[in-house]
Amino acid sequence: MKKNIIFITLILVASILLGVFIFKLNFRPYSLGLDIAGGTILIYNADLNNINPNHYSDALNGLKDIIERRINYTGVKEPRVSIEKHDNQYQLVVELAGIKDINKAIKMIGETPYLEFKEARSDTETKEILALQEEEKKKPNPDQKILSLDPYFKKTSLTGRYLQSASVAFDPTTNMPIVDLQFNTEGAQIFAELTKKNLGKPLAIYLDNQLISAPIVRDEIISGRAQISGRFTLNEAKQLAMRLNQGALPVPITLVSQQTISSILGENSLNKIIKAGIIGLIGVIIFMIIVYRFWGSIASLALIIYTISSLAIFKAIPITLTLASLTGFILSLGMAVDANVLIFEYAKEEKRNGKPDNLALEEGFKKSWAAIRDSNISTIISAIILYYFSSSMIRGFALTLAIGVGVDLLTVIYITKILLQIIYFKTK
Repeated sequence: MKKNIIFITLILVASILLGVFIFKLNFRPYSLGLDIAGGTILIYNADLNNINPNHYSDALNGLKDIIERRINYTGVKEPRVSIEKHDNQYQLVVELAGIKDINKAIKMIGETPYLEFKEARSDTETKEILALQEEEKKKPNPDQKILSLDPYFKKTSLTGRYLQSASVAFDPTTNMPIVDLQFNTEGAQIFAELTKKNLGKPLAIYLDNQLISAPIVRDEIISGRAQISGRFTLNEAKQLAMRLNQGALPVPITLVSQQTISSILGENSLNKIIKAGIIGLIGVIIFMIIVYRFWGSIASLALIIYTISSLAIFKAIPITLTLASLTGFILSLGMAVDANVLIFEYAKEEKRNGKPDNLALEEGFKKSWAAIRDSNISTIISAIILYYFSSSMIRGFALTLAIGVGVDLLTVIYITKILLQIIYFKTK
């Protein structure tokens, strides 16, 4: 009994401290999603023409990781970056909550470079492409794909996705700044094959589709090292090396859509959800007290502790709160009450059979535990499936629902039960 009293005392003190953390301490504010805080949505088409279809997944995941790293480096919290497919076109969708300056948002993404190496075409290929482009220019509706072809260099499989590191150095002959590149093991093998294949020929280095350098290959290079020399100033070389180290894109991207989301609608919806949540919580507490009297009062106290604990977890992690994720939390509130109702209904049935309150409650917990356990675990499993196989909006709903149900399970086991045991002088 003494241990239970100490435990509950600690829980109550912790709940008060968590309440202060939630409502008074603003050093760690809640992370609000795009639909509440407003912000910018950017959509890019991903060019996979130079990627083997078997490697699409790796290339797109690499693109997503690098864009997230780039945005995080600028200080934006909780960016949402996802890959979506529309027809046969893969798209990169970037959601930046709180960023309402579209030019600033575009700059965050656009400064991430796309690095690629191209090998020289044969003279015959060059002449054919130039002739084809001349013919195409004479047409009223020329084919832009043909006009955009590079007649002098063609793509290779070596891109920034294989880059391991970039550093500033100085050319020993000219003393001009250059950028040294070191590729990973796979990239070094591709680079060795390219240099062996193109001995005595230029190997062009392109950055963001612009030719930076086209050195002549003198020897096969097996070390996986390359150099970018382009009449850089020292600051330009340092900036380029920094940008490459932050992540060269594995595939080129083209901005196709941009949209600014106002926070006014989100704030109005947020206020309505908060109001509905408070009214719902008060209504549930009133219902529990009217129907179950003293038992209901204890369950209501546990419900308040549950609410504070869940909100503190959302703030501490932090979880990005969207309208959907808040809906998941409010749904978990209702499920928290279900467990107590089940326990008390079983206990009332035992009381009608003549058992005193303490034994009736003990039986109520025993008989209802299987149903409470199974329903909560099945909900958590469903939430996990939703989280891993759905869009970002549904993920927020699934995450808060799973956390809420998990906290509810602990609340029923450790708080409601122990409180009732203390009051009825019933030890475990």
